[in-house]
Amino acid sequence: METDGRKADMRLRPHHLLCTQGYEGKGYDENFVRRMTAFVTRMRREENFCVEITLRPDDICAACPNLSDPEHCVNDDKVLAFDRKVLELFGLKEGENYNYQKLVRDIDDHMTREKLHSICGTCSWYPVSLCRDRILGIRTETDL
Repeated sequence: METDGRKADMRLRPHHLLCTQGYEGKGYDENFVRRMTAFVTRMRREENFCVEITLRPDDICAACPNLSDPEHCVNDDKVLAFDRKVLELFGLKEGENYNYQKLVRDIDDHMTREKLHSICGTCSWYPVSLCRDRILGIRTETDL
């Protein structure tokens, strides 16, 4: 994926490239939902929205109740595994800036059911979110 030379509009964990696609206004608490909704709305609407890929808590994480301090999630090992898998499967680099919409399209074009499950299969949101529908663009009885 080609990087974008622009200044980033926000820092984003790699696995959040998938979460933002399945997001539908639900979350940990009201503060988190308000912040996530604001970011996702901008990301989906602004054609030139640019994200910097990070393996640390990002701008979305800032409102998450699972953030133990500004640099650590209580689920660090789990979310880092999600992040590393996205980096590996899609050739992304930490610290690089990417156009969000182009990056999401590229990921979706190369995503398979098996890849998505290998990344998100242990996520508590995976069985209840729209991730599979929106990323894979299909729905089967086994996805319910």
